[in-house]
Amino acid sequence: MQETTELAAFRKKIRQFVGERLPQDVRETTQRGQQHTREQMVRWHKILTADGLLVPHWFKRWGGQEWSVEQQMVFDEEMAQGHAPELNSVTFDMLGPVIMHYGSEAQKERFLPAIAAGDQWWCQGYSEPNAGSDLASLATQAKRDGDHYVVNGSKIWTSYAQYSDWMFCLVRTAQGGKPQEGISFLLIDMKSPGITVRPIVGIHGWVVFNEVFLDNVRVPVDQIVGEENKGWTVAKSLLEFERLKLARIGENKRRMTRAREIGLTHMHLGKPVGEQHWFRERFADLQSRLLALEANAGRFIQRQQAGELLGAEVSMLKMRGSRLIQLWEELIVDGLGADAFALSPAWLAGKSDAPQMGRIAGTASSRRFLARGYTIAGGSSEIQHNILAKQVLGL
Repeated sequence: MQETTELAAFRKKIRQFVGERLPQDVRETTQRGQQHTREQMVRWHKILTADGLLVPHWFKRWGGQEWSVEQQMVFDEEMAQGHAPELNSVTFDMLGPVIMHYGSEAQKERFLPAIAAGDQWWCQGYSEPNAGSDLASLATQAKRDGDHYVVNGSKIWTSYAQYSDWMFCLVRTAQGGKPQEGISFLLIDMKSPGITVRPIVGIHGWVVFNEVFLDNVRVPVDQIVGEENKGWTVAKSLLEFERLKLARIGENKRRMTRAREIGLTHMHLGKPVGEQHWFRERFADLQSRLLALEANAGRFIQRQQAGELLGAEVSMLKMRGSRLIQLWEELIVDGLGADAFALSPAWLAGKSDAPQMGRIAGTASSRRFLARGYTIAGGSSEIQHNILAKQVLGL
């Protein structure tokens, strides 16, 4: 991206900020490829909030700075390159814009300042055991009882529910008609009686996903977003925000840096891996794909900032970005060879003086397994292909 003098100065400012203000333990956890604790994330949120950097893409009225497209992209890149953890996009990039657009004034006043201050962590209650990519088949029920809804059902693959203060949840408030009809969008306090969170330990060893069980959970009626039975419209809007963010430009660049370092420093048969034809060819191919993805993401973000509702074509960003992360992780593992399958003793001990390559190799296989879910979460790639074929190409 060709940068103006002003944008270059902005990049330098963000790079200096993350270099100086990111806590060392948070940085090292990122470098080792380990899972951050809630305390680490909230501490980082507060540091960002103090400098107005937690939700800089929001409107100033709600604590943002109304950054330009270029500023947002530079910020994401420098955060990733500086080993800052990936922020909770569910809270800051999905729910926040939805409340701004569809929420009542009371909901905006109640939730947006708290989110912008880093005081709330949200999770997304969409998928169910029998309703994943076919989200409209969800079965969690919410029945009106006076000034409350009584919610019964379960959600699954709920990212970081174990950390969350609140959940935005799709529930069925009416039967009959098309599957998309009769769905409502509720905001549910995770401390409500009747909520049980059961962690799901992945093959990579992290607890990212959870099952959430709702047993006669009472939710005040004023915590519905939009109209009753019209939640599908809200849900679709949020998925547009989600798939825009899930291009994961910064996270792809983080992985590109790791792959480049391996190519330059990891030896095979007496030569750096980066001198191998197969490595150079794959690296160049992925780098070209990333440049194209970044350009496309910038175009969509410009449309969003101009107030234009994003259409189904935004699915291409999620599909491309998630697959690209998997390809970077595969290149990293292949570049490391057998070293990718042995955990470094220094990494296991959590020592800050562990060699950089030990940090990368020590979690390479875990990160590769973790990335396998990226083409499923947020709508599988197969679903994205169908959306593009039907709604964009008219096939």
